[in-house]
Amino acid sequence: MNIRNLFLLAIVTLVLAACSPSEDIAYMTNIDQLPSTALASAAAKAGDFTIKPGDMLHINVSSSNEDAVKPFNKVQYISTLGSSSYNIGDRSTIFYLVDDNGNIDFPVIGTLHIVGMTKLELEDYIASLIYPRYLTEKPGVECRIQNFRVYCIGDFGNSGVIHAENGRLNLIEAIAQSGDLASTGLRDNLLLIRTDAKGQRTIKRFNLNDATFLSQPEFQLQQNDILYVEPNKYKKRSIWSAGPLFSFGLSMMGTAMSLITFITVLAKK
Repeated sequence: MNIRNLFLLAIVTLVLAACSPSEDIAYMTNIDQLPSTALASAAAKAGDFTIKPGDMLHINVSSSNEDAVKPFNKVQYISTLGSSSYNIGDRSTIFYLVDDNGNIDFPVIGTLHIVGMTKLELEDYIASLIYPRYLTEKPGVECRIQNFRVYCIGDFGNSGVIHAENGRLNLIEAIAQSGDLASTGLRDNLLLIRTDAKGQRTIKRFNLNDATFLSQPEFQLQQNDILYVEPNKYKKRSIWSAGPLFSFGLSMMGTAMSLITFITVLAKK
């Protein structure tokens, strides 16, 4: 092999090193081995978020006697003060903002300390405060969060902020709404950063190739969760190689090839 062919081989090798080879991008490869009971247990917790400071809640109290529960519903309670309508844009008069101390001011009952409760716990708690003290039948209580957001950053197809209007979101739904992971995203090291009701941050890593993540408690996302996908080594290498050093290397090789070709032609004369 002559010198010219050696240089051609070197250039091809350098270009290939800057490219990302095909990776194993399959999700949940062992899902058939996952017990159905594990999936059922995870599904039962869907939508049961934990309440944190800064949450905006809509709480509705219902009963067969609508007049009896009117004082316990914030919108109806306000409308009885002389206004038959309300401005849907005025969120402060419709929703309950959980303050920094974890409290809300509930009609008739007063201040409630609810931080750290789950959605279901809060609904049961409010019902217990109303019945039987104020009503002769147990009311229905429904709580929904209005500002449920999840932040997706890193090597997603479309990174950004996901707003879950129904107050529930799982990991698969977040990935789908973010345009899936890019082909260069690490599927065995998805990072979840979560801040709890006390302001403490925890970190959880998922291997999306392994279906057991479907049964983990963190599969159901919480408001203000952060998901980060790290690019694989080939993408990192390609970003580095595409920089000035890579361009300079190709330029030098091109110059050297031209010089060797010129010298070879002269030598043959």
